[in-house]
Amino acid sequence: MFQTVTMALDWLGIVVFAVTGALMASRKQMDIVGFVLLGTVTGIGGGTFRDVVLGTLPVFWVKDPTYLLACVIVSCAVFFTAHIPQSRHRFLLWIDAVGLALFAVTGAEKALEAQSGPVVAVAMGVVTATFGGVIRDILGNESPVILSREIYVSAALAGALIFVGLIGLSAPREAALIAGFAVAFGIRALALVNGWSLPRYRPRG
Repeated sequence: MFQTVTMALDWLGIVVFAVTGALMASRKQMDIVGFVLLGTVTGIGGGTFRDVVLGTLPVFWVKDPTYLLACVIVSCAVFFTAHIPQSRHRFLLWIDAVGLALFAVTGAEKALEAQSGPVVAVAMGVVTATFGGVIRDILGNESPVILSREIYVSAALAGALIFVGLIGLSAPREAALIAGFAVAFGIRALALVNGWSLPRYRPRG
């Protein structure tokens, strides 16, 4: 049961991030190849980096190319439907928040499955949640969201911490996944609605 839930969340995260990459391509008015490129690297980028760092080889999409094909199909679908949302940028931000929260917990879970400690698991949750978006923004010639004033990495960090912490307290894994996702998405959503940002360093005399 648990493996099924984890796999479903992982798939959902990949699809959601593939959509955000393809939407970025639509804003840049790319051709369908550009859609597939941005959608694919966004969908599998974070998980690829995680697997390489953890030594889980071959990486997940090489072991099961269905993940890669799903990103291609989703990106092609967005090519024909990207005009539907009235505000693609706003829509991108909200579904990106969903993907961020999903990958924060599933990335941490994959690290725990690889017998990593809690600190590494939290770090891998953050990496999985943010690395694909970084690649997307760079290829789309946008300033990466992690370098902006928005609360982004902090939301992924909080979600991964909650998940790993609850697992350490022997909480049911399903409950830990839900709680970690809710915290990460809730923080990111509140930041989007209220324009929250963390205090920035200012030069001192």
